[in-house]
Amino acid sequence: MVDSQRIHRVVGRESEGVTREQAERAIETFRTKAREGRLDLPTGRKAHQLFSEAADEYIKRLEESGGKNVKIKTRQFRMYLKPELGRERLDKLSEFGLMKYRKKRTGNGASEATVNRELATLSHFLRSAADWKWIKRDDVPVIPKAAEPRKTITILTDDQSEALMQGAIGDQDGRVWLFVAFGLNAAMRHREILSVRYDQIDFTNRRIFIPEAKAGEREQPITAALADALTRQRKMEADPDGWVFPTLNAKQAKGGHRTNMARPFLRSVIRAQLDPDKVTPHTMRHTAITRLVKAGVDLPTIQRISGHKTLAMVLRYTHVHGTHIDAAIDALSRPIPNAVTQKLHTPLEGQADKGGKIVTLKRRKSAA
Repeated sequence: MVDSQRIHRVVGRESEGVTREQAERAIETFRTKAREGRLDLPTGRKAHQLFSEAADEYIKRLEESGGKNVKIKTRQFRMYLKPELGRERLDKLSEFGLMKYRKKRTGNGASEATVNRELATLSHFLRSAADWKWIKRDDVPVIPKAAEPRKTITILTDDQSEALMQGAIGDQDGRVWLFVAFGLNAAMRHREILSVRYDQIDFTNRRIFIPEAKAGEREQPITAALADALTRQRKMEADPDGWVFPTLNAKQAKGGHRTNMARPFLRSVIRAQLDPDKVTPHTMRHTAITRLVKAGVDLPTIQRISGHKTLAMVLRYTHVHGTHIDAAIDALSRPIPNAVTQKLHTPLEGQADKGGKIVTLKRRKSAA
């Protein structure tokens, strides 16, 4: 009996050789488990939870609590994770089973990066399930992740950055130029830019308070040029304390601000005659951080500006190629005399090479 509910377990049949003594020992084992761990069942449950039903409850809780990337996670579960793992018991997932999942997905054409994202969602799901006491922490398997090929980082030159800004100024969207100004002057992420409010900007100290950044809340430094542009724009706003990028249609955005600038940014890229396959909104962040590196700014300060969680993530932007690397290596330059010739390593003229006697050195044995 568990929580006043009778739990049935089949030990085996007499025809299969199971004796009464074995059944009694099994019953005593179950009683012990019931006293200590409720027969390994989550609190308040009479049966073990399947992956599919747990996944549905996980998504529901994310929606109710305002979790991140709910749409993406819902699609990952619906299209890939539940069809493959849905009938498994939540507490019986194994590293081997997840490796089979990875192999099947990549065999069907999915990239390693895509599968890594799906397994990252699975990892958060299982850790949440452990927090909610659906499973034990020991039941959470190791998530097999694969190395991803490093992508080429596109950096804009000063001329290209200026062309991008001019292309944005010429666009029919009256806010895309400001979006580009943020990207090139503050190294902020796409969504961070769009979620800025005027009442979160300290114009005197040139700081923006970001309550929900990727690595947690932070204060974002901005340039004097961006602060001046925001000051001018604020004077023209209907709500001088509201969103910098208010939604075009209140019915289309729950938060009151725009959530994506990909389309107007693409038009600006094409207008600037840049490659739309290589230049994305994140390219502006790469460009701004790389300019800091080239300027000789120390990594902790760059991390403070970029909002990266660790210095290791900042190191990805310290590219091997670049004039700042050439200037740094030149600091090691020392003159090398042009006096090393082959004649210095050959016998003198008129003398025979007598050769040297090779002597074998024997190692002396030390006293024990």
